[in-house]
Amino acid sequence: MDKRKIILTILGVVLIIGAIFGAKLIIDSKEQPKPTPKKTVKTVFVDTAQNSTISINIPANGNLVAKRRVELYAEVQGVFRYSSHSFRSGQAYKRGQTLLKIDAAEYAASVQSAKSDLYNQITAIMPDLRMDYPEIFPKWQEYLNNFDVNSSVSPLPEPSNDRERYFINGRGVNTAYFNIKNLEQRLVKYHITAPYDGVLTEALVTEGTLIRNGQKLGEFIDPDVYELQVSIAKQYADLLKVDENVSLTTNTGERTYTGKVSRINAKIDQATQTVNVFIEVKDGTLKEGMYMQANLDAKQEENAIEIDRSLVNDRNEIFTVNDSILQSIEVNPVYFSDKKAVIKGVPDGAVILSRQVSGAYNGMRVNIAESDNTETGNNTPQNSESISQ
Repeated sequence: MDKRKIILTILGVVLIIGAIFGAKLIIDSKEQPKPTPKKTVKTVFVDTAQNSTISINIPANGNLVAKRRVELYAEVQGVFRYSSHSFRSGQAYKRGQTLLKIDAAEYAASVQSAKSDLYNQITAIMPDLRMDYPEIFPKWQEYLNNFDVNSSVSPLPEPSNDRERYFINGRGVNTAYFNIKNLEQRLVKYHITAPYDGVLTEALVTEGTLIRNGQKLGEFIDPDVYELQVSIAKQYADLLKVDENVSLTTNTGERTYTGKVSRINAKIDQATQTVNVFIEVKDGTLKEGMYMQANLDAKQEENAIEIDRSLVNDRNEIFTVNDSILQSIEVNPVYFSDKKAVIKGVPDGAVILSRQVSGAYNGMRVNIAESDNTETGNNTPQNSESISQ
């Protein structure tokens, strides 16, 4: 009985192993059909190259700043007493009108006192001049007769010789005179006038305010002439010239203005590797602080074409289409902007891609589309594909 079970077990194992090998032979003997590769032919859009003179425009932006502006600071202390108009932001002043007049009564009295001392000093030396220097006495007598303590002190008479010079200096007349001129210069600082026709853009004090030495009072600008400061990459700085016209547009693009390059900084910013360019523009509708977009005509490049920047690869090559086959040619890039590239070295009449093709390579077969209706600036269009078995 035990032998029978052993025999049956062995037979079962043999049958199982035989079944496995048989199944494997059946599977291996079955022929697999070879898959037919699908050939994808992409449809591309092309243009015909035509070399011409391309204007290289460098875009830049910035904010307008008045070319003539004055920050008003107090150099003296006193109470703000008077202004020709209400000292408020936006108030216009004509040249010579009073912006601020600070109370100078106390200081003016000290100036008057110094003038009186000078008058007394000259009066004290008159008897000596009559006795010892009768030839110069008349001109000093005339100066004394015309002396007015309420007006600015007139220049002292010129000495006729060294004797007169030593005598006058020895009496301290010159020292007193120059001290008064110093006081008069400081007295002028109590009265601030408009240096030109302009507008008060900032007012930090009002009438009756106690003004302290060094205090900022406001800002005054000429609203007729503005400057736009823009930063240009250093490699394009040598393409710009002073007095070149520049097209300026507002950030909304609604209005266009014409300016000119007034200054180009000779120093490169080490942090950004850019050069500051200043563009002067005149227009009554402009306001300080307006954001403007500038297009600088840097250079006229002859025998060049302008294409989408994405069509130039990192090896400075573009693809042409020759008998429905893509072929790469080496080009010479002259200028790159955010979206466009100006290149040279493309023969006239060459059929080049007008849109980027993903996975493009030399020898790739393509179909040429009949027309390109894509909007300008679309760098990654969807290419249609045809599949042949």
